[in-house]
Amino acid sequence: MRKALVIGIDDYPDDASLEGCVNDAVSVANLLEKNGDGSPNFDVRLITNPSGITDIPTTRWLIEELFETSSDVALFYYSGHGLLKSTGGYIVTSDFERYNGIPMSEILSLATNSRSRSKIIILDCCYSGSFAESNLGNSSVSNLCDELTVITASRNIESADEIGDHGVFTSLLINALQGGAADIRGHITAGSIYAYIDSALGAWAQRPIFKTNVSRFVPIRSIKPKIPLEKLRRIPKYFPQPKNEFKLDPSYEPTSEKAIAFKCAIFKDLQDFESEGLVKPVDEEHMYYAAMNSKSCKLTALGYHYWKLVKGNKL
Repeated sequence: MRKALVIGIDDYPDDASLEGCVNDAVSVANLLEKNGDGSPNFDVRLITNPSGITDIPTTRWLIEELFETSSDVALFYYSGHGLLKSTGGYIVTSDFERYNGIPMSEILSLATNSRSRSKIIILDCCYSGSFAESNLGNSSVSNLCDELTVITASRNIESADEIGDHGVFTSLLINALQGGAADIRGHITAGSIYAYIDSALGAWAQRPIFKTNVSRFVPIRSIKPKIPLEKLRRIPKYFPQPKNEFKLDPSYEPTSEKAIAFKCAIFKDLQDFESEGLVKPVDEEHMYYAAMNSKSCKLTALGYHYWKLVKGNKL
C-alpha cells in the first residue's frame, strides 16, 4: 500500500501572494495517483482550500493519520506558507494568525515514529530547509530516522522562489514526475528528482535541500521505459562478459549492400543502447562508422550497471 497526503494552501487572511499553491498541489496529486501507463500508484488524499478544511487541528490530524498506519510508502507533500520562529520552522494553515502553525519538528516526530517502510516528505514553502535540523540554525546537522527522505524548496533562512504565481521548485518537481527524472527503466525516485531539479537550476538560483537516511530508493512514480525491458535483458546476450567487445561489420548496417536482416535487428538494439549511454563504439565516433569500418562496440560504466542488474535477475 502506498499512501500520499497532498496539501495546497493559498488563501491566508493577511496574504494572498501564493495563488498557485493549490494548482501546484493538484498537479502533483494527479501525477502521484497514476503511473505513466495509467496503472495505480499512490492512494492520494488531496486537501486544498477553500473546499477542503485546512485549519491547524484538521491538518495535524491528516498528517498524523498518514504516518500512523502501516504502508509501503507514506509521502507528504505541502505547498503553501512557511514560518520561521526561534523555536523552529512551521507550516502555516488557512486559519493563520501571527506566530502559529504546525511545527516541522512535530511532522518529523510523526514520520520518525511511523510504521511505514519508507517515508518521503516534500515541502515547497519558505524556510523549509529547517526541517529535520537537530539544532536550530545549524543546517549542517540533521536528524533523520531510517528510511526517511526530505526534499525542500529552500534553505532554512530563505523564502521559496516563485515565478508566475507558481513555486519554482514545484514547477521542476512536476517536470521531474512527468518523466524528466526517470532512469532508463522509467523509474523516478527521490534521488533522481533532486538531481533533476538541481541540474535544471542555474548557478545563482535558489538551491533545494535534499536530506536522506535510506538503504534503498523506492520509485515514486514510473513511466514507459526509455528502452523496453525485454530489450535491456538482451545485454548479456551481446556481451557475455562485461569486458567483451561486440564485433561489427557492414552486414549490420541497414544501408549497406551487405546488410543481413537479423544482424540489422541486433544493430538496432545496440544503437538504442548507445542512445542511452549503455554502449559506445570503439575507435569510431558513431556506431554507423564502427559497422562500416568493421570495428566493435563495448559497454560503458552505465551499461555494466544494467548488465549486472540483468545477470542478477533484478530487471
